[in-house]
Amino acid sequence: MIPIRDSIPCNIKPYVTWGIMAICIAVYVAMLFMPDEMGQHFVYMYGMVPIRYSNPDWAYSFGLPPDYYLSFFTNMFLHGGFGHLLMNMVFLWIFADNIEDLMGHKRFVVFYVLCGLLATYAQWYFYPKMAVPVVGASGAIAGVLGAYFFRFPQATVVILVPILFYPLFFHVPAIAFLGFWVIIQIGDVFTATFLDNVAVDSAWWAHLGGFVAGALLHPFFIEKKPPEYQFQSDE
Repeated sequence: MIPIRDSIPCNIKPYVTWGIMAICIAVYVAMLFMPDEMGQHFVYMYGMVPIRYSNPDWAYSFGLPPDYYLSFFTNMFLHGGFGHLLMNMVFLWIFADNIEDLMGHKRFVVFYVLCGLLATYAQWYFYPKMAVPVVGASGAIAGVLGAYFFRFPQATVVILVPILFYPLFFHVPAIAFLGFWVIIQIGDVFTATFLDNVAVDSAWWAHLGGFVAGALLHPFFIEKKPPEYQFQSDE
């Protein structure tokens, strides 16, 4: 399921959202031009590798300083592949502008970064022996989704479901779409935590941690009450 658009219009130009997208895309493009060894070191240096902070000996053996905590921030702007980047940018484009509209540019910056930091911390806390770099804007975006879930329960989302290469479009309530997203994260967390020999291919704890952080913290960042929107037609 790929979200295409939502029914909530944005009353401002979401400069912060656009800026975050531009940085993520620019970093990804720059990494494409790095030699393989340099690119790998870049990801391990600026991505958050949980075991790096849980086992200093591992960090030293890998040539990484164990006290370099800036990676909890910088990992939010790195991505592991084009598909990873594209999906995150789609979610940012659809959901973040409305939250930025409610909070204002400056408050949204703080909210987004704080959710990203807490999401990354959650991944480290619950999976401290993970030796794979945690990268991507997913945790911070999950915070945006947590805020959106509670601020716009009346919204609808147009989703694309490709069936045998044939695109089908559906209009679903935003709370149903985001609720299903949360259920998927919980299921993956359960699988990775309680079932042995299961490869962890995503930072599920960061997704859940970011969503919870956004749901709990967003009321403190709201600058104005949601206006009475004239919803875009689903026709």
